[in-house]
Amino acid sequence: MVSSVLVANRGEIACRIFRTCRELGIATVAVYSDADAGARHVREADAAVRLPGVAPADTYLRGDLLIAAARAAGADAVHPGYGFLSENPGFARAVTDAGLVWIGPPAGAIEAMASKTRAKRLMGGAPLDPAAVTEADLPVLVKAAEGGGGRGMRVVRSLADLPGELAAARSEAAAAFGDGEVFVEPYLEDGRHVEVQVLADAHGTVWTLGTRDCSLQRRHQKVIEECPAPGLPGPPGAVERALCDAAASAARAIGYVGAGTVEFLVTADGRTHFLEMNTRLQVEHPVTEAVYGVDLVALQVRVAEGAALGAPPEPVGHAVEARLYAEDPARDWRPWAGFVHRLELEDGASWVRVDSGYEDGDQVPVHYDSLIAKVVAWGRSRDEAVRSLGHVLGRARIHGPVTNRELLVRSLRHPEFLQGVMDTGFYRRHLGELVGGERVVALAALVAAVADARGRSPFGGWRNVPSQPQVKRYRSSPDGLEYEVRYRIDRNGLTAEGFPGVRLLEAAPDRVVLETGGVRRAFDVADYGSEVHVDTPHAGSYALIPLPRFPAPVSHVAPGSLLAPMPGTVVRVADGVAVGKAVAAGQALLWLEAMKMEHRVVAPADGVLTALHAVAGRQVEVGELLAVVTESEESS
Repeated sequence: MVSSVLVANRGEIACRIFRTCRELGIATVAVYSDADAGARHVREADAAVRLPGVAPADTYLRGDLLIAAARAAGADAVHPGYGFLSENPGFARAVTDAGLVWIGPPAGAIEAMASKTRAKRLMGGAPLDPAAVTEADLPVLVKAAEGGGGRGMRVVRSLADLPGELAAARSEAAAAFGDGEVFVEPYLEDGRHVEVQVLADAHGTVWTLGTRDCSLQRRHQKVIEECPAPGLPGPPGAVERALCDAAASAARAIGYVGAGTVEFLVTADGRTHFLEMNTRLQVEHPVTEAVYGVDLVALQVRVAEGAALGAPPEPVGHAVEARLYAEDPARDWRPWAGFVHRLELEDGASWVRVDSGYEDGDQVPVHYDSLIAKVVAWGRSRDEAVRSLGHVLGRARIHGPVTNRELLVRSLRHPEFLQGVMDTGFYRRHLGELVGGERVVALAALVAAVADARGRSPFGGWRNVPSQPQVKRYRSSPDGLEYEVRYRIDRNGLTAEGFPGVRLLEAAPDRVVLETGGVRRAFDVADYGSEVHVDTPHAGSYALIPLPRFPAPVSHVAPGSLLAPMPGTVVRVADGVAVGKAVAAGQALLWLEAMKMEHRVVAPADGVLTALHAVAGRQVEVGELLAVVTESEESS
């Protein structure tokens, strides 16, 4: 019997495993890097062991340190979570060789499937030889052989781009998984990404717990998932049965034990293509738990202890999960770090589950994945689950880093998604409409100004004689647009330039009620000093940065200066890029790694590189000067 589990992971998945361990009466041990010293998973564990450093390669990817931590804390079992070393057969062997219980599949099964090149061959396919790729093979997908989560993946549509994308994928895979091996396979566009949850014991029983649709993805990483996969092509149930049979056969072929997922691409005509098997718990496992009424982590523990599974449960209803990321979808999915002032996600919905590694006051670090929380809704039908999830996300209070919350809400309400006919090209086709559209930021700025005035004076700036209007300036985040609010509050009520007919009904530092067009609207206001958040259930949420009325002089940035868009590490500079060399608009000059993803920094225009301050391995802060491109006269 397992008595104490060390979770060789961090954040949301560590907290989720700890929750089940507490319910089972099992003690918990956390590990943490220096960047995670104050993290929620550290606070929730019974004991915690420091891993000196911040980079994954120095901390969460160090199997020797993790095993030493388990021994030091008296743990008798290790759960790897997902990511990091969860699909590393060497780590699984080292855990069992150390006399610890490995809560995962046998090392041999991991070895058979964790390398996607070996898995392809096992399932009857083979990757392409990168040196032999021709125009007829395009587009192709460069993919990390180890790990997952969209890291180390690149779509290549031109043979000229293949060498650079191979190098970029190797670099990203090495940083994320400690292994830079990649392979190339044909890229099938706009299929359905459908997977099967498997669970097997050591007595020959293999469960397949239905399908999950994970087609809504950005950068090959899932954003919204659901169980079961809706509207699969062909006769009812035929594709689902074929996928479950293939998944069970794959598990039996390699002697699989524990939880795992077999992933497929399903084309519009019902053809299925094996993608990979993830020999671990998936990020999206809660939707299967909700529909089948199981705790997969508890079952992992039981199987690791040698228990038999018995008969599988029957599915009931439908569940949908949305991944709330600290990122800006409108700006190439740029990740954000910073303090989480407030995280309030449940709002009285009948069945909603929130898995998160953060609480109010925590900080999203720059070193790891930007996932803040997973929000799951279950309903008797798909329509009910989708509506419930959209409602909860729409009314959430998320104050701190920029998030993809608005994108999630709009995705869940998009006609294509509601009809269940989405595919992996969903965001390529619809991103512009999902992040664009009119927003009432100016009205939110007015609300913030009125709340600020009430906070400074119990009369809210009321005057009984005519006067100049009060003026407040704000910058909205993340778009950086500035808003100037000019208003008066006197015996006749609120008068604000640009807002005819708006009546002020109530005002307090944390709540303002306005009447617009005969409709009463309430706004909640939270002032954190450096930023103000305005929330309203009818028109979204807004983050505003108060500006001084008379801005201080600022230093000017030379034209063509390329500034770091986020804190991170320069992982490499493009071959041939040097001071004095000509560059073309859009040409990649260097790559920054931040929050486990690589981000290209490109030339803003045709010109000459006149300064280069970035070198591989250098840590940079947001706004730091990386390079300068002097624009050529022809392009100006």
